[in-house]
This record gives sequence, structure tokens and C-alpha cells, in this order.
Amino acid sequence: MGLSEIAAGVESTTEQIERGVATVDDTAVDLDRRLREHEAALPCTAAAAATVIEAYRSGAGVGAAGEPAALAPVTAAKLLHRTGFDGITPLSPTARRVLRDWLDGRIGRTEALELTGATDAEFALAAYIETHDPIPELDDAVRREATAPIAGDAAVSKRDALADTMNGIGDLR
Repeated sequence: MGLSEIAAGVESTTEQIERGVATVDDTAVDLDRRLREHEAALPCTAAAAATVIEAYRSGAGVGAAGEPAALAPVTAAKLLHRTGFDGITPLSPTARRVLRDWLDGRIGRTEALELTGATDAEFALAAYIETHDPIPELDDAVRREATAPIAGDAAVSKRDALADTMNGIGDLR
């Protein structure tokens, strides 16, 4: 019994819902290699940055993510912020508004510290985060998606690797 005999009489009763363009996972690309291209903009070496990012992705907290790379928690936080990770700031949204008022010169530092309830270290880190945007090139460099892959287009590579297993257009008749 062949596949055509087994499939005889099989029919689809529902339609597949189109959900959009699928992303291709590019996990085979070496993160350290991507970061080396932007090492001058990092607060540490590319190797240390890769270690911190992998630890953070694995579920470690910001401070704990810096430990395997022997980085201070504040350096790890700065690195994660500059590479595009969200939620690194130690302040609440209301406290960040107070910090912005201090940065704009509307209130004094002592008053801002008191209103935010932050420690000096938290306040300094939050001020750094408010005054330094993530670097787009670093944000792209740490993404796992193949939007800008190093080794070429991952979809094309996959298609080429599987070419012998796919039917051609002429086989669809």
C-alpha cells in the first residue's frame, strides 16, 4: 500500500489561519562575534558582554548575570540597557518622572532622591538609563532572529540544505 492509497479520501474540513510572516531562529550565530563588531560602545569586552547576555536570557537577575563575567551589577545593567533589553531601570514610572524633573532642572537632587525613595546607586543607574538610549546596532546584534544574520540569509540556507527533499513546481501537477 502506497501513500497515495493511504491518503485516498482524506480531505481537509478547516482552513489554516494565516498568522503572518514567521521568523527564523538564528541561534547558530556566535553572539560574541556579533558583539565584537561593536565592542567600542560596550562598557566591557565582547566576551564578557556575551556571558552577561546569555546569563540574563537564561533567567538570571541583572546583578547575577554579571557574576559569571566578573562584572559589577551596575555595569551589567548598563550593558543590558544599551543592548536593548527593556525593564532594566530600578525606578517605577512615577519615580522616573521625578528623575526627569531633576534632569530638566525643575527640582533639586536631594528632593528628587527623597521623592523617588531610591538609593544613591539606584538613582545614578536610573539617571544613566534616562540619558543613554539603547544603541540600535547593539540591539540588532543581540537579537536571535535572523533579521540581520552574519552567515547570510537563514531561510535561503535552509532551502538550499533541504533542496533534495522538496518537490519542484513542475511536480505539482
